[in-house]
Amino acid sequence: MSPAASAPVAVVTGGARGIGLAIARWFLGRGHGVALVDIDGPTLARTEAELADPERVLAFHGDVSKPDQVDAAVAAVVARFGRIDALVNNAGVAVFKPIGATSFAEWRQVLDTNLDGAFLCSQACAPVMIRGGGGAIVNIASISGLRASTLRVAYGTSKAALIHLTRQQAVELGNAGIRCNCIAPGPVDTEMSKLVHSVAIRSDYYDAIPQNRYGTTDEIANAVGFLCSPEASYVNGQVLAVDGGFDAAGVGLPTLRRKAAGD
Repeated sequence: MSPAASAPVAVVTGGARGIGLAIARWFLGRGHGVALVDIDGPTLARTEAELADPERVLAFHGDVSKPDQVDAAVAAVVARFGRIDALVNNAGVAVFKPIGATSFAEWRQVLDTNLDGAFLCSQACAPVMIRGGGGAIVNIASISGLRASTLRVAYGTSKAALIHLTRQQAVELGNAGIRCNCIAPGPVDTEMSKLVHSVAIRSDYYDAIPQNRYGTTDEIANAVGFLCSPEASYVNGQVLAVDGGFDAAGVGLPTLRRKAAGD
């Protein structure tokens, strides 16, 4: 067990890059130990070297959809830090294809990681949290779990299921001292979104978002951090859309903007 074992500890899946890394930095900036679990070994190794904080950072290369690897990850966290206070189920994958073109293997890949992974990690971490007096779980869903969109049959369904899993967890685990909540990000400016969102798709998003922009990874991390903090001590079973107003919006924003500009 490290000398920093008395500090609170957060486990962040998919923590090697993007939103997960921003969340990890949020916790590190507030004195936590952090365990990063990621399937991308090379990126995880680079992130570990970049953070350069071996006292407080544990990097574990593993697949959250595999029960044995999840158990090994949690065992490594307990051996290193002796406790788990927060779990952020951020690991996720996406396949962007029409319903008819999405294979069953692709469907299963997305559900295995996005839904099964959160179930397995929560199930493995909860007993450790309970022994320590409680904790917080935040599941990273998506605005695609709240409203349908094109080419997201597997991704959107997995995130909708994750939202309901959060509520199930909140009822049972809340009774044991673990608060469980969910973040539903709108489009976020990450390296991944820059690769998969075409110029036309980005324009469509701008048209539909009242704040007329993508979010940042830090904005998502701040919301996650709040839900894991004592300031959210009576928040349980909630879904917080961090989306610039996307979920609230209907039609007409482009026309409204043109009128405001005097066109």
